[in-house]
Amino acid sequence: MPARGKKYTDALKRFDRQAVHGPAEAIELVKTMAPAKFDETVELAVRLGVDPRRADQIVRGTVALPAGTGKDVRVAVFAAGEAAADARAAGANVVGADDLVTRVQEGFLDFDVAIATPDLMGQVGRLGRVLGPRGLMPNPKTGTVTTDVGRAVTEFKGGRVEYRTDRVGNVHVPVGKVSFDRARLLENFRAVMDELIRAKPAAAKGRYVKSVTLSSTMGPGVRVDPNRIRLTDEEMAAASA
Repeated sequence: MPARGKKYTDALKRFDRQAVHGPAEAIELVKTMAPAKFDETVELAVRLGVDPRRADQIVRGTVALPAGTGKDVRVAVFAAGEAAADARAAGANVVGADDLVTRVQEGFLDFDVAIATPDLMGQVGRLGRVLGPRGLMPNPKTGTVTTDVGRAVTEFKGGRVEYRTDRVGNVHVPVGKVSFDRARLLENFRAVMDELIRAKPAAAKGRYVKSVTLSSTMGPGVRVDPNRIRLTDEEMAAASA
């Protein structure tokens, strides 16, 4: 493991890593302990009680972050004709059909989200070995294979993010930037947790949300009490005060 910087080490001295906190308090800790000079991303990590090796227990989808991501999301769209025109009008960064497939095969990966129309998935499917490991492969379950590419581009640029369990049942989702105020981060946190609970597989048994952690890109993880993740409107209002 690489050596940690002095700011990170100092941050660890200011709180108990084993203690659990309410979401609002955890967000405040993350904001105060972000050590980098750049605007770090605030990451939410949730350990779910599922077995991702079983197809009926994979938790996957998208969620719209009400306060946005704070990031300029680069969107690539595999489309032709009218759909390609709609994608460009919606602000897609790069649009193409066979030509874009060729560019990606040659190493072009300068995008964060890939969207495709269903008729082009035959060609896009050839990119599985390139896009799959990077989490960029278009998929109907995440809304990235669609005939309404204009709407999809608008949503992903506006704050819609994908989530998926990894091989041990963890889900990692960005919920904003350290520069966001507490209310905006809490709004995004609530949206993600509500979505993950909504997406609970029927086959999942036992405790579903096992652990929740918030951290900044370069900061230490702060544990959130799993029993306090369902935020009420009153708690949200208090965070905004």
